[in-house]
Amino acid sequence: MQQLLTNEKYIGQNIFNRVSFKLKKKRVRNPPEMWVRDEDAFESIIDQAAFHTVRGIILARHRRLSDDEMLERLKGILEQRGKLSGVLIDELDEMPSAAAYRHRFGSLLQAYQLVGFSPDRDYAFMEANRQLRAVYPRLVDDVVRSLSGSGARVERDPDTDLMTVNEQLRVSLVLSRYEQTSTGSPRWTIRFDRSLEPDLTIAVRMDSSNSAALDYYILPSLDVRAERLRVAHENFFGIDAYRYDSLDHLFGLGELVTIEVAA
Repeated sequence: MQQLLTNEKYIGQNIFNRVSFKLKKKRVRNPPEMWVRDEDAFESIIDQAAFHTVRGIILARHRRLSDDEMLERLKGILEQRGKLSGVLIDELDEMPSAAAYRHRFGSLLQAYQLVGFSPDRDYAFMEANRQLRAVYPRLVDDVVRSLSGSGARVERDPDTDLMTVNEQLRVSLVLSRYEQTSTGSPRWTIRFDRSLEPDLTIAVRMDSSNSAALDYYILPSLDVRAERLRVAHENFFGIDAYRYDSLDHLFGLGELVTIEVAA
């Protein structure tokens, strides 16, 4: 559809000399003033006035804006409407898309905070969940790839993402969302999926943007029997003894051998 609304051929025009090159030289894109335009090359299938209006809107929305320009437009909508949402942003022709704000600032929520807008907690919760759903498959892939690279045989259940390592150890990966208490202190809740009966749970503690891993807890089911754990930035030794900055310790599982082979 965008090709239809931005290509001059659909209004009967053909353009030559967009590029030029000399022998053994790189191809060069010519500026628009050097183009040669035949305005009646084809039969038009789109009204020219409508074409130029829509094309102008599309090109304006795709112009590379600075961070300050994007935030200024967002602030203007907030002042006019008194609120912000992804649906509202996408409805306005003069605005970059909501996806563009997510890409540039990490999330819509972070962009909102930069212009002084605080959506209700439910929205913030939904935005965090959206980010976690996006990052979860990548983190599971990283674990499977690293374990396999260290020599382990890894089977991954396509429905539950439960990983079975060397046909012995069942490993579950869960994400722990960054949250704040009423006083602004960071908190994470680790929820265990006991229905999978894992031998080991890798709890990924997310950073303040909920878009990347902060650190990891590698928790054996024999040692931790609670359904959930509520953890702060620093905790007593009985919990933080399982905390790691990376998963390098876990990847030693690739070197495990069976009891029968050891015997």
